[in-house]
Amino acid sequence: MPDIDKLLDGYQQFHQTYFQHDNSLYQSLQSGQNPKALIIACSDSRADPGIITHAAPGDIFVIRNVASLVPPYKENNRTIHGTSAALEFAVRILQVEHIIVLGHSHCAGVKAMATPDSLPFESDFIEQWVEIAKPAKQRALDKCSAENAESNDSPELLHHCERETVLLSLNNLTSFPWIKQRIDDGKLKIHGWYFSIDNGALSHYDPKSQNFIPFATE
Repeated sequence: MPDIDKLLDGYQQFHQTYFQHDNSLYQSLQSGQNPKALIIACSDSRADPGIITHAAPGDIFVIRNVASLVPPYKENNRTIHGTSAALEFAVRILQVEHIIVLGHSHCAGVKAMATPDSLPFESDFIEQWVEIAKPAKQRALDKCSAENAESNDSPELLHHCERETVLLSLNNLTSFPWIKQRIDDGKLKIHGWYFSIDNGALSHYDPKSQNFIPFATE
């Protein structure tokens, strides 16, 4: 089946589920959305937050970009910036109660940051974008064995880079004054999650142990 036909077949199933069999959910959503969680995820087709969390329409507000990155806040920054605009919409208008940064294994965006030479062309936008995560590489190097730290594309280094990038984005979230204010007021919580494409495990960052701990599965 051609790829476009597969997508249209999926649309037919979606329409039957939410409009033909029972359209009450979308009727309730016509007046607006009220998601409680924002997920900042990678654009990678293998790590869709809606599929991973089995969310229904209206459950989550989603920002997706290369490597799940949150840029640091810059006051009066007039550069076109979709991620920051979506953050502001979710926090100041929708007033979400949770922000989740969702990283994943085998992230090509993180690899492009760690090994710029891995890109098969001179980048117009990617290289500059993933520069946001450069500080994560140094922290990853500090956690690597000496042997693997010498190779920019070692699996161990990239593994640590992926997790450190999640933590960097969490830290950058707190640079936005209206996010920090809601955190300080107890109205907003931020979370770091990591999805393994290898085995489907979903982990969360635990500040006490400073480790990613897998969620239990049934």
